[in-house]
Amino acid sequence: MMLHSASALCLLLVTVSSNLAIAIRKEKRPPQTLSRGWGDDITWVQTYEEGLFYAQKSKKPLMVIHHLEDCQYSQGLKRVFAQNEEIQEMAQNKFIMLNLMHETTDKNLSPDGQYVPRIMFVDPSLTVRADITGRYSNRLYTYEPQDLPLLIDNMKKALRLIQIEL
Repeated sequence: MMLHSASALCLLLVTVSSNLAIAIRKEKRPPQTLSRGWGDDITWVQTYEEGLFYAQKSKKPLMVIHHLEDCQYSQGLKRVFAQNEEIQEMAQNKFIMLNLMHETTDKNLSPDGQYVPRIMFVDPSLTVRADITGRYSNRLYTYEPQDLPLLIDNMKKALRLIQIEL
């Protein structure tokens, strides 16, 4: 009798622990990378200061994407940004890339307010390019999913301006 209840208890413990393991496994999310879904093949810098350092060192422009995880507009832009081959290729090879979910101390990165999504370019001389804007007069540096052609043009413009000015 004792042996029977011990094996039943053992079986119960195995069942509970395996169900617990399944529940824990379901809770686990994929490891958070610096890409935060904007492009896993892109090398992302971790901080604005690091981005400025590498922009200056590499003579590549820094592209800063301000966004929030719970913002539907940020999510919409992120989805098309991550799927666009031309943007991904330029971001991988021609830019220093940073995506932020918080503001920096550099007020030049929010010339018309702290809103998301907001994309700013900083050239290798560490000048924030306030002249590279999106198409909305009330939020100069925001882009919507349908604005990708303009974003691509602005990325090319950021690259052209360095060639002219360096």
